[in-house]
Amino acid sequence: MIIIASDHRGYLLKEDLKTFFNQENIITIDVGAYSKEPVDYPDIVKLANAKVLEDKNNVGIYICGSGIGVSLAANRNPKIRAALCSNENMAMLARKHNDANVLCIGANFTKKKKAIKMIKLFLTTAFEGGRHARRLKKISGDK
Repeated sequence: MIIIASDHRGYLLKEDLKTFFNQENIITIDVGAYSKEPVDYPDIVKLANAKVLEDKNNVGIYICGSGIGVSLAANRNPKIRAALCSNENMAMLARKHNDANVLCIGANFTKKKKAIKMIKLFLTTAFEGGRHARRLKKISGDK
């Protein structure tokens, strides 16, 4: 399941992405924001993180103006591996090398077409494991 979230700055891009997902018959859960009215992204991210963690197959797409705020808030949870990506290669490597379960996007810097390309790679790239798994264990404190 794809959990999609934004603050007010990311709202329009989020709505564009939901249209894309609907056209592709991809089910999403939208946890907000639901308008361009100002909201606090940490509140939205907390709701989104909880939904992502309900199932190991869930992934999140979080959007704010720069992508920085949502990525910082998301990564406060030790079970979330949120990657702020600005191009397709970063999105692919976030999954391949870091087993990221959340893709963060900056709406001020990312057009719909580019966001869709990043999301497609993020969703279709598998974690490579190996030396990367060893590194992730060190990040999580598992030596």
